Amino acid sequence: MANNILVVGELDGGAPSTTTLELLGGAQGLAAGGSVSVSLLGTGATAAAGQAAGAAKAYVSDDAAYDTFRGEQWLAAVQEAVTQSGANVVLIGQSVVGRELGPRLASRLGTAAAMDCVSVADAGGALQFTRPAYGGNALATYTIATSPAVATVRAKSFEPASGGGAGETVALPGAGESRVAVLGSEKAESTGLQIQDAAVVISGGRGLGAPEGFQQMEALAAAIGTDKAAVGASRAAVDLGWYPPSQQVGLTGKVVNPDLYIAVAISGASQHMAGCSGSKVIVAINRDKDANIFGFAKYGIVGDWKAVVPALIEELKKLK
Repeated sequence: MANNILVVGELDGGAPSTTTLELLGGAQGLAAGGSVSVSLLGTGATAAAGQAAGAAKAYVSDDAAYDTFRGEQWLAAVQEAVTQSGANVVLIGQSVVGRELGPRLASRLGTAAAMDCVSVADAGGALQFTRPAYGGNALATYTIATSPAVATVRAKSFEPASGGGAGETVALPGAGESRVAVLGSEKAESTGLQIQDAAVVISGGRGLGAPEGFQQMEALAAAIGTDKAAVGASRAAVDLGWYPPSQQVGLTGKVVNPDLYIAVAISGASQHMAGCSGSKVIVAINRDKDANIFGFAKYGIVGDWKAVVPALIEELKKLK
């Protein structure tokens, strides 16, 4: 079944955000002969349309009032884009924009929204939307009977789109009045390589036994190179307060797709693997030879991490 898909894009530095390009990549695979379009709002939107790979048409407004997200302003513009594009599927990133806009858009259009999806797939002509349930301990798959189907999708759920940008642009109305006044904003500053961008991710789990175990994970990352490697953690370790929530990998954390994922003292529960199963190579270090993680790993080391990791660090130092 052909799908006409509208991606609600976001701008980052005057260009489509990484997540927008990923959604366009997903739309390319799901359209099945239908159309793919994108909406872009804010300063530089028209110019950014030329970088929206995979979109045949872009619905844009360069009104600077859209630069600061206000739901009721964006809602009117996106609804107009849905109407003009004839979309029967709307994809939005699971961001600040998506969390507010997805439910409001679905309500305005008299349809349903699937929130926080980790997968959108075509199953015999019907789209299936998969999202975490029961606090991330299970995955639930839905179909939406009404049209257009609205879904917010996590970053890294699709590969970025390929091809040229939008060949045609259609002007959307400027931002109307808003009952919301944004008085200020504060950007969270982070240092070091982000786990989503790292070529190598070393994640520690509850099996480390204590928060001090993450010092060894950081030492391993340093031995590989802090320009390449970053440290993550399982939900269990984060819940124990051993490592920051910003570094959690899994359904209720971040999705990573590094070249190399080293899972240390992690059992391999489904909710964790949903956050790292796209890794090119998974290496597991666990003293339990029956741990679930070995079913996903290309290479496995059965042993106590306290012996394995220091030895690995020493060998890596010899290569420098």
